[in-house]
Amino acid sequence: MARAFLFVLDSLGVGGAPDAPSFGDAGSDTLGHIAAAVARGAADRPGLRAGPLDLPNMMRLGLGEAAALATGRHPEAMERVKPVGFFGAAQEVSSGKDTPSGHWEIAGVPATFDWGYFPDTVPTFPTELTQAIIREAKLPGILGDRHASGTDIIRELGEEHVLTGKPICYTSADSVFQIAAHEEHFGLERLYDLCAIVRRLIDPLNIGRVIARPFVGATSADFERTANRRDYAVPPVEPTVLDRLVAAGGKVIGIGKIGDIFAHQGISEVRKAAGNMALFDAALGAMDDVGDNTLVFANFVDFDTLYGHRRDVAGYAAALEAFDRRLPEALSRLREGDMIVLTADHGCDPTWRGTDHTREQVPVIGTGPGLAAGPIGVRTTYADIGETVAQHLGLAPGRHGTSFLGRVVADA
Repeated sequence: MARAFLFVLDSLGVGGAPDAPSFGDAGSDTLGHIAAAVARGAADRPGLRAGPLDLPNMMRLGLGEAAALATGRHPEAMERVKPVGFFGAAQEVSSGKDTPSGHWEIAGVPATFDWGYFPDTVPTFPTELTQAIIREAKLPGILGDRHASGTDIIRELGEEHVLTGKPICYTSADSVFQIAAHEEHFGLERLYDLCAIVRRLIDPLNIGRVIARPFVGATSADFERTANRRDYAVPPVEPTVLDRLVAAGGKVIGIGKIGDIFAHQGISEVRKAAGNMALFDAALGAMDDVGDNTLVFANFVDFDTLYGHRRDVAGYAAALEAFDRRLPEALSRLREGDMIVLTADHGCDPTWRGTDHTREQVPVIGTGPGLAAGPIGVRTTYADIGETVAQHLGLAPGRHGTSFLGRVVADA
């Protein structure tokens, strides 16, 4: 019997998406630009040291070679080593560059339709929608009603929210409606109930997610978002590899926000944690205690939320290095019949203009006992990842994507 571990380093693109120009992202390269910035140092980027980006464990799995396949160049100043794992890159065919689209496609179901988005205007939400939310949730009104950074708008409007009881509603370049509210003054369950109402009201607009963004603190100086975030997502349009595995009697353990992304379809168990290191602990715990015929699907969100969107090159680099230092803990837990795959769901180049995701190829690297090292090429859809996991776990092929397992399994 087999087990599979799928780790998504949220937003770690490796550049070179063929359709990047149509998204305004021609030339974006999350890993490459971070490596170049670190290698050269930059006086205008506080906390950024000069020297090679230090990711020896992911490089040994083939991260540098995956980037070279995607862009034609190896990440600047990073030592070139012979990979001990399988490596390649994958291109997204889904219409958007958002979190649900990327994860669904990784799980074998591309989102080929167009999501709905809110315009970058003030107000951003349709008047009739806002009025319906206020009426059905019995609110005194809402604050925000525009595109904004979550941390910035909480700092700006958090005190007014506490005084008035009006939730802070905002969006971004993603297909999302976000609601921030104080856990104690507004109430966490009340926030969740509000999000459920908004989810129903915006379904006709085809908005991908409603996100509860609870926070705590006494003043704007110390407001802080908590780990009680909850996403209310549109369910995948057809069965994913998660659904297929559960239907076949297997289990899927979702680490972090995986359960929310898939609207809890095809999820046997959710294990939440706050921050990459706590998420890594949760993933290791699953590696220790899950049995055969199980997929452990983990999302490491800090790369995207804390560093990519905030255009924090130094923070992103440090987070990658911290993750890499812990990777041997996961690799040492692999046993016969196991496979681990590291990938990403989109890019979020911290050197790029704006704060949006970037349309990039993503790395696909991994290993496992009995799996041979070598290139798997540039895959034309993320769905190849899901189909590879499916084949490894003994599932029949799905409708999208092609497994690359035959290219990396050593002859018996």
